[in-house]
Amino acid sequence: MTWTVGILVTLLLLLLVATITDIRAQMIYNWNTYPGIVLGFVMRSAAGGMPALEDSVKGFFVCGGLMLVCFVLFGLGGGDLKLIAMMGAFLGFERGVEALLWTLVLGGIFGGIVIVWQTGFMNIVLQIARHLGKVWQAGGWVPVPPAARKPLKQTLFLAPAALVAVLIVTNDLWLNILNLSGMR
Repeated sequence: MTWTVGILVTLLLLLLVATITDIRAQMIYNWNTYPGIVLGFVMRSAAGGMPALEDSVKGFFVCGGLMLVCFVLFGLGGGDLKLIAMMGAFLGFERGVEALLWTLVLGGIFGGIVIVWQTGFMNIVLQIARHLGKVWQAGGWVPVPPAARKPLKQTLFLAPAALVAVLIVTNDLWLNILNLSGMR
């Protein structure tokens, strides 16, 4: 049981550091992710032997590979790629992919909240109404001007989303830990 706690706490600490650096400097540093990947492999294999190491390697390659596609096609950052690969090394294949999906969903939600916060809800509604008026007048689709697209070029902070995603994906483990320790 202590290995499970150690693995989860180590991953959460690495994600917390990445969250802080992502928010402050818009960077997820190699000094955080590379040792984290190695720690994920070592801790998982120490806790569960060869099957756990195999699951860890699968999680690393699948999560990292899916993020590599996002990196190439959508311009996500390299730090995000390494962070999600690190999560896969710690969580393994199934939980890693689940955490990856939660991260992307939460990242989109967080990004939408930031856009609404910075632009203003009423401003967004008015811009949509104006554009729909132009579409109505033109009798067809009117391209959105580049200036109106500027808020959509928002930097996406995936580290905070990854931290929350791991908490969601590992909630059953935390509940088991709390039950066994009598804290619940």
